[in-house]
Amino acid sequence: MILALLTTNTDTTTYNDALSGAAGGAIAGLFLFLIILGAALQIICLAGMWKTASKAGQVGILACIPIVQIFIAMLIAKKPLWWVLLCLVPIVNFIVLLIVVHEISKRFGRGIGTTIGLVCLPFVFWPILGFGSAQYSAD
Repeated sequence: MILALLTTNTDTTTYNDALSGAAGGAIAGLFLFLIILGAALQIICLAGMWKTASKAGQVGILACIPIVQIFIAMLIAKKPLWWVLLCLVPIVNFIVLLIVVHEISKRFGRGIGTTIGLVCLPFVFWPILGFGSAQYSAD
């Protein structure tokens, strides 16, 4: 009888271990998929930003460098560079960046819809702005 209980326990433990391993593998696979998807969307977004900066007469590769891209955005939007300091202030930074993104949209002859798109779906709207027919106007 004791031998039968030990065998049953071992089988149950092995079954639970197998389920735990499968669940862990599924979670790891999902995590890896999300990382690859995020990287692909980031590359698409950076390509659009690069092309948009090039259209505006800036060095496109600089739009791919995280801190420098704020300076490039200020130059494209024709805002003073000291506004970058406002980006260091919590809550104010969201407002400043919304103004800058809207000004970039206006410089490319687009409206509020493009601004909302650049904020909410940047991996779609930066390539549209960069690779599309929009022309930069420095006026």
